[in-house]
Amino acid sequence: MSKNLTKRAEDYSKWYNELVVKADLAENSGVRGSMVIKPYGFAIWEKMQAELDRKFKATGHVNAYFPLFIPKSYFSKEASHVDGFAKECAVVTHYRLKNADDGSGIIVDEEARLEEELIVRPTSETIIWDTYRNWIQSYRDLPILINQWANVVRWEMRTRLFLRTAEFLWQEGHTAHATRQEAEEETRMILDLYADFAEGFMAMPVIKGVKTESERFAGALDTYCIEALMQDGKALQAGTSHFLGQNFAKAFDVKYATREGKEEYVWATSWGVSTRLMGALIMTHSDDNGLVLPPKLAPFQVVIVPIYRGEDELEEINIKVSEIKQSLEQAGISVKYDNRDTHKPGWKFNEYELKGVPLRIAIGPRDLKNNSVELARRDTLQKEVVSMDGLIAKVLDELEQIQTNLYKKALDFREANMYPVDSWDEFLEVIEKKGGFAVAHWDGTAETEERIKQETKATIRCIPLKGEKEEGKCIRTGKPSTGRVIFAKAY
Repeated sequence: MSKNLTKRAEDYSKWYNELVVKADLAENSGVRGSMVIKPYGFAIWEKMQAELDRKFKATGHVNAYFPLFIPKSYFSKEASHVDGFAKECAVVTHYRLKNADDGSGIIVDEEARLEEELIVRPTSETIIWDTYRNWIQSYRDLPILINQWANVVRWEMRTRLFLRTAEFLWQEGHTAHATRQEAEEETRMILDLYADFAEGFMAMPVIKGVKTESERFAGALDTYCIEALMQDGKALQAGTSHFLGQNFAKAFDVKYATREGKEEYVWATSWGVSTRLMGALIMTHSDDNGLVLPPKLAPFQVVIVPIYRGEDELEEINIKVSEIKQSLEQAGISVKYDNRDTHKPGWKFNEYELKGVPLRIAIGPRDLKNNSVELARRDTLQKEVVSMDGLIAKVLDELEQIQTNLYKKALDFREANMYPVDSWDEFLEVIEKKGGFAVAHWDGTAETEERIKQETKATIRCIPLKGEKEEGKCIRTGKPSTGRVIFAKAY
């Protein structure tokens, strides 16, 4: 199998697009800006979904489902929300009727305009808070901790598989609370959950922070985020958690009776991650040979490839592999045995390297005699011959090492590409030549933030939660600053 991948150093964007298609993750569909997620790609998303779902349920959340279509009038109830999504909404205005009453016996299509236009869900706050109004009367009804797994539509003009598509898959949590403190604690707890998932499962280091006012989610009082750095030096927002205050409760008149018998507006949060995480996973770890997957998210962690000349040799290998496969699976390791006779071993080696399978085991007649197998790691491309005795423990150890190594490599890359800058010239050097995170002072004004964005295309990715107070001067205006923020060009 020939990979023929463009080198990352030559054209990172082209490399990414080729890899997504050639590794069988996704492809463009007949609908502009929409993608087909192929079985191998969807298997990775299912692993992400399963772990996140487990984490949500472990923290008391339950799943539900809300409508795809939202009455247009709902959006107008929360002014900043409608402003934030006005340009990217898909709107249903008409439907078609079947009419056979024209006297000819021919069925004629007639077009009818909807009494109220419907928005195809770009996010669900409005339809959910209209629903919550019926669910919440008393403090006894709170908190409501709901998540939904769904698709959403945002009419993007420039699309790229997984990173930015007109339709994408995601989860969106929507919670209702009796107090501000509870809602703020929920927002931060989910942020920590996202960060734990990104680092523990995706092996992708992230910086936890809060967005500036101009970068907040439409309708939120605060937006918290996790930001990751890709190999080309661009940032990627990997997840957001929003403290919505009482904005949506007031817009939809959602009140509850307190223990003291008073009426109060409910406090709200919303939070989500999407199939954009697939793009983040690809760009964080993959190389010029193809995909590199952390073992915790690989559709199968080990692939076994037989090397044989005739049916007799294959039959003998099949018997041994059946034992090995069963033992690995009993140890909780997912395994694929590829004994197809339609492709040669070398072709298979290339295919599984391209698809990022963490460990490959090759076994032939000589290995059977020597009670050994060849073990190859995808992350380092190192191969070694190991004894079948203790193979299970060896594989478990290697998978753990790969997971740890991928995280360390990505963390080392990020740390090497974080640049504290104290002047405009230093800032430009990072943003325009080096790439990475420019850690700089900012005067706190939206005007300066927008000016820098217009001049350099760099945005404030976040105000780090771990950032210490540090007196300084804004890199653009020279005005006083109380702490550094993270700037970068971003996806």
